[in-house]
Amino acid sequence: MLAALLHAVWNALLKSNADRLSMMAFVAGSGSLMMLPLLPFVPVPSWEVWKIILLSLVLHTGYKVFLVKAYMHGDMGQVYPLARGLAPAMVTVVGFLFLGEQLPLTATLGIAVIILGIISLAWRKGEAGVAKDHRAVLYAIGTSCFIAAYTLNDGLGGRIAESPMAYVVWLFALDGISIVAIALWRRGPALLKPQKAWAYGAGGGFISLIAYWLVIWAMSITPLGPVAALRETSVIFGALISGYVLKEGLGVRAIVAACVVAGGVILLKM
Repeated sequence: MLAALLHAVWNALLKSNADRLSMMAFVAGSGSLMMLPLLPFVPVPSWEVWKIILLSLVLHTGYKVFLVKAYMHGDMGQVYPLARGLAPAMVTVVGFLFLGEQLPLTATLGIAVIILGIISLAWRKGEAGVAKDHRAVLYAIGTSCFIAAYTLNDGLGGRIAESPMAYVVWLFALDGISIVAIALWRRGPALLKPQKAWAYGAGGGFISLIAYWLVIWAMSITPLGPVAALRETSVIFGALISGYVLKEGLGVRAIVAACVVAGGVILLKM
């Protein structure tokens, strides 16, 4: 739940910045820099773990690019729930079909209720026109596919690595390289000039590291589906931030949908 709150906070930071690609680069790049001092204190991954890390770096890059594009075309109240909401359904189905995970009936029902509430949150209409909304939805769905893929991949990595902490340290030490390179390509040397956004990016980087470490640790000790679903309760925080901080509008439908998500969490934990 803490990871869910922290995730919504750094997404709000990304959405509220005018240059979202640069902010994403600052967040991911600062996160990588924060991990570098820890590398001498964690074991070097085995080749099996390295293969998972390399695939994850590709998936995380795709996630960042699609998320930036989604926020360019839609508000947080629309993009965030859809991007986060489809992922647990994908993760749960894959975990059941290919990883041999068994879920009790209450947990399965809870996941279904959570997904229903999250998806219903996505269809809030803002000031954007129809074409703009459609692009936001498409990019959000693409973002969700990357989330599901890296959630499964990182969950396995955290399990087979010597420790979840070692996996997270190596992953995030390398994670910012690709998006910083993309931002430099698109923005040029101006990206490296000292600016106030660096401080916000460093804060976002620290928050994202703590949030993702909590998730990797949780997935190393319990089935992937429930962890992924609980993490997606971040949409409750996202809905509140969207309405009351970013002033995107928070209607009765969004409040009801958030309550549905909370009900699913209760079922999941029974």
